[in-house]
Amino acid sequence: MLYADESRFREAFNILEEYIERRYSVQVVISDVTDPFTGDLDGESIAVDYDQSSEDALFIMAHLLGHTVQWNTSSRARELGTAPVTAATEEFLDELAAYEKQACRYSLQLFHDAGIRGLDQWVSDFAACDSAYLMHFYRTGKKLPFRSFWREGMPCIEPLAIPPFQPSKWVSRSGGVVL
Repeated sequence: MLYADESRFREAFNILEEYIERRYSVQVVISDVTDPFTGDLDGESIAVDYDQSSEDALFIMAHLLGHTVQWNTSSRARELGTAPVTAATEEFLDELAAYEKQACRYSLQLFHDAGIRGLDQWVSDFAACDSAYLMHFYRTGKKLPFRSFWREGMPCIEPLAIPPFQPSKWVSRSGGVVL
């Protein structure tokens, strides 16, 4: 299924980048992000690796805005986002999956609030791929190609209203859980 082409993803990226910076005062920066990350956040800014496709950069930016909201509204979310995962229990993975899903629901709301429609299924499929990738990695310690987890037509996620928050600098997640 073709959700959009690179020009549509680039257009959506530009709209969301401006919206995030204007509406939430969260700076978005395109830069070299330390491997293995494709993006990073610290609670008041989002970095997207310059070597990403427009499609991947769009999801990364929107998803990291979701985590930025979480980090600025919940100390537990900050703990989840920065905790090193060594021997993950199923209970921890369930909590992490809920954390990831909530960030994706905020992401979808961001698209709607910025006036971007028609990408709900794409956001849902990307979110499912991201979650499957993370759960596999934390269960096995093995990093398979991200797109090997891609499935089209995944259940659509429901947008979640973004609560008011004040961006605050916490810590870069590069030492934390979320890949």
